[in-house]
Amino acid sequence: MKYATGCFLLALLFASALNSPSISAELPDPSPHDLPRWRGFNLLEKFYRSHDNEAFRESDFQLISELGFNFVRLPMDYRVWIEDGDWNQFNEAQLKHIDQAVEWGQKYSIHVLINFHRAPGYTVARPAESTDLWTDDETQRICAKHWAMFAKRYRGIPSRYLSFNLFNEPANVSSAAYLKVVKRMAAAIRAEDPDRLILSDGLQWGKQPIPELAELKIAQATRGYTPTDVTHFKASWVNGADQYPVPSWPRVRAYGTLYVPNKPDLSVEATAAMSVIGPFRSQSQFRLHVGTVSSRATLVAKADDQIVWQKEFVCGPGQGEWKESNFMEQWNSYQNVYDCDYHFAIPEGTGKVELSVIAGDWLSLTEVAIRSSDGDEDVLPLRPGWNEPPARVHYDATNSALPFVGEEVEDRSWLWDTTIVPWVNVEQQGVGVMVGEFGCHHFTPHDVVLAWMEDCLANWQRADWGWALWNFRGTFGVMDSGRTDVDYEDFNGHQLDRKMLELLQRY
Repeated sequence: MKYATGCFLLALLFASALNSPSISAELPDPSPHDLPRWRGFNLLEKFYRSHDNEAFRESDFQLISELGFNFVRLPMDYRVWIEDGDWNQFNEAQLKHIDQAVEWGQKYSIHVLINFHRAPGYTVARPAESTDLWTDDETQRICAKHWAMFAKRYRGIPSRYLSFNLFNEPANVSSAAYLKVVKRMAAAIRAEDPDRLILSDGLQWGKQPIPELAELKIAQATRGYTPTDVTHFKASWVNGADQYPVPSWPRVRAYGTLYVPNKPDLSVEATAAMSVIGPFRSQSQFRLHVGTVSSRATLVAKADDQIVWQKEFVCGPGQGEWKESNFMEQWNSYQNVYDCDYHFAIPEGTGKVELSVIAGDWLSLTEVAIRSSDGDEDVLPLRPGWNEPPARVHYDATNSALPFVGEEVEDRSWLWDTTIVPWVNVEQQGVGVMVGEFGCHHFTPHDVVLAWMEDCLANWQRADWGWALWNFRGTFGVMDSGRTDVDYEDFNGHQLDRKMLELLQRY
């Protein structure tokens, strides 16, 4: 078969690499029970089928090594390495590109993790696959054939240099169905290469650990994309991301949907007023950013129980005060996106400001901002959430770092409890854990990115977890990210984000 030639060539390359003075012995030997604290990046040359599917770049491996990192993950689309859409036939020219990446990993002492980002029968991307990997036996047979091909191709290369990451972010599948497929894939791999290290992403897009994998001797990878409205602000592939408020970090966990009182199927807490508690020692200007309005809503602002501002929003077709008109057939009404600011003043000495919808249906606020007499504006981002109690926060204009304080603050400790603690059980069962992807899209303000990123990295260092930024070059990366609020440094033909790089290097 074609890949037998590739296996022979890779064995020669590996033997040559071991005798090269450029190879260090610094890469540790991993096991499914104890993953090293790898640190590195995702490389995207085979991430999605394109007209050329360019090769991986040796310069990436060289730079990653020189900058002090030792890991790359290769998220790949299986359609890249098949012939003319036939998933039974392999394209040797494309596979040799992957061979190069594996060899460069050895040359530069970088661990390479091969991942099926799109596997036969499963993907988180669009378009969806035409068959279902979790239920279709023939699709499972084909997928196992692909993994067996890679296992045979790279047999003999130690797991310190190479591992397999089965599927990217499995979701909308039961644990039982997923485990059945994983067992089949692992058996196919181990029939060709019994010692190959195998990793599985957690369920529900990598967030949910899978304790049952412990007995299969398979390590696990989680994700670093919490909270999504910080990491994927304005990401075009995420539904509703263009409506996220401008993120901040750390921040109060605060919801901004206001409902008419006694709205059916909602809790009493959800239909309460939003409260901003002072005291306000000087006259202050409030700014409300209204997102979506359902049908109609009368919004009222009170300062110590006195109405200081009121506005009625009425949705409809065509052009209007709104930015976008949407007719919702299931409700026979309009749900319009306003995306507009509204202002009102409150008097000096006000103790509490309340915001509520007193008639109509509901509306969402994405920001509440307060400008005092000195001209500075403090902004409270608000998130959407159905049947969530509206924000109740205390405001202190003298606290520039965190002027709004609520019952729950999202910060480093919150990230630990939310993203680390759920994985403690599988670690205690002897399962190695790492973070296969993390990062922030380039529209997130850079100071927010760095503050959030440092909290994540500090937590992963404490947990002794490795990590891989998505990506090296590109909108999440340390180079060529296209951020408008970064002073880039010219570096080896790239635009380098030096602040982000140095942060990564510290952890």
